[in-house]
Amino acid sequence: MKIGNRIFDSGTHIMAIINLTPDSFFDKSRTAVEELLPRVSKAIDDGAEVIDIGGQSTRPNHTPIGAEEEWQRLARPIELIKSNFDIPLSVDTYYPYVAEKALQNGADMINDIWGLQYENNGEMARVIAKYNASVCIMQNQNGISPDERLWEDMYVFLQKSLDIAKQAGIDNDKIILDGGIGFGKTKEQNFTVVNGYSNLYKFGYPLLLGTSRKSMFGGDVADRLAPTLETTRQAVRQDVLFVRVHDVKENMQAIIDEARKKEA
Repeated sequence: MKIGNRIFDSGTHIMAIINLTPDSFFDKSRTAVEELLPRVSKAIDDGAEVIDIGGQSTRPNHTPIGAEEEWQRLARPIELIKSNFDIPLSVDTYYPYVAEKALQNGADMINDIWGLQYENNGEMARVIAKYNASVCIMQNQNGISPDERLWEDMYVFLQKSLDIAKQAGIDNDKIILDGGIGFGKTKEQNFTVVNGYSNLYKFGYPLLLGTSRKSMFGGDVADRLAPTLETTRQAVRQDVLFVRVHDVKENMQAIIDEARKKEA
């Protein structure tokens, strides 16, 4: 897969989460503009190979903001990151307006939690194709599937998203799929999907897993690092290309340790 000027074709790599929001569910991930450069620098030093920034929380029961406000949270950070670091930059948004502004200003990838389907008119996909950018297509839905239809409903959603991407002209080597852990699924279904994540290879695209400190693990968010690391080890075992995480150093070590076990 190509993101910016980098090609990722094997192993498991880290996408570091940088939240530019006042209400993200993990308060230690919230980053003010004046803290941004040191935080990005540390993430890179700890092993991150892509930075993912977001201007809107997508935690359960969050209060949505409009596209213009989201862009105002992202504009300066994009400028700072692109002018100070040579690392691919992903922007977490489902608004075509924000995506276009971000790509105009140097972003390399759009991470869309609605899999190009939020406005259901193909505009997001056309924007991404216009700038020859990469995309992370996440599975999402309104409501929860019955257990017996879990995988079928995920496949239907992702196939529709891929059809939209192909119709718009997004290159095959710039697409990665995300199973949408924590979105439109029960706690038990989240674990079912993680355990069977390699099922998503049926589409022929690389995969990204995002479980970092999510509520599926229960308890307080501050105590969810250990179970997050276990899902990162599962990602390595299933040849997942990227994990999207808050705690870069710890997840990097988990990747290294699990990769050594695979090679032994």
